[in-house]
Amino acid sequence: MKNIKAIIFDAYGTLFDVNSAAEKCKNKIGDKWEGFANYWRTTQLEYTWLRSLMKRHQDFWQVTGDSLDKSMKVYQIDSSMRNELLDLYRILSPFKEVPEVLKSLKEKNLKISILSNGTPTLLAKLVESNNLENIFDDLFSIEEVGIYKPDARVYDIPIKKYQIKKQEVVFLSANTWDVSGGGNYGYNSIWVNRNNIIFDNLDYVPKHQIEDLSKILDII
Repeated sequence: MKNIKAIIFDAYGTLFDVNSAAEKCKNKIGDKWEGFANYWRTTQLEYTWLRSLMKRHQDFWQVTGDSLDKSMKVYQIDSSMRNELLDLYRILSPFKEVPEVLKSLKEKNLKISILSNGTPTLLAKLVESNNLENIFDDLFSIEEVGIYKPDARVYDIPIKKYQIKKQEVVFLSANTWDVSGGGNYGYNSIWVNRNNIIFDNLDYVPKHQIEDLSKILDII
C-alpha cells in the first residue's frame, strides 16, 4: 500500500446501506421487509449485468425502478408504496462508521472519490443528504462510459481523470464481484465483508478483507 494517490469507494452497499429504504418501511411491509430488500438489490444488480451484455443500457434510476416493480410483485407489496420506497432510496443511510472514517481519510492528502453505478444526480443527492459533500473530490458515475461495472472501462474513469497508475489506487467495495472487477483491472482492491460471507471465485483474491470501513485506517 505504498505510493497510494487515490482512495476510491463503491457507494451502494459499501458506504450506504441499500436495505435502509425498505427498513424504514418495515412497519408497513412487515417481517418480509428484509427478504424483499435483498431481492430488490439482487434483481437490480442482475439487470445492470444483463443490460450491459445485451447492450440495452438504461441508467441506474430506471434499473432501480424496474427491479423494484418486479420485487413488489414477487413479495406482494401494495403498489401504492412504490414512490415512498424510491424516495427513500435517493437518501439511503450510511453505515454508522462511514462519516468519521471518511473525515479521517480526508486528512491524508489523498484523492477521495466514489466510483458507482449510480447516476450523477443520484450520487450528488446521496452525498448531500448525508452531509458528506465536502469529503469527496469526485463522484464518478458509470454514465460517463454507458456501461455498468465490472466493465474495465468503468474502472478506467478515475485513472484518466487523475492521470495516475492503477496500482496507485486503493479501491473498496462490499460487493465481491466489484472487488474482483477492480482487482482484475489492476487496483489494490479491499473487500468490505460486512456480512461475513464467502468470496467469489472470479480470478482475484484481495490481499485485505475488513469487516467495516474503520479497519482501513490500519492499512493506509
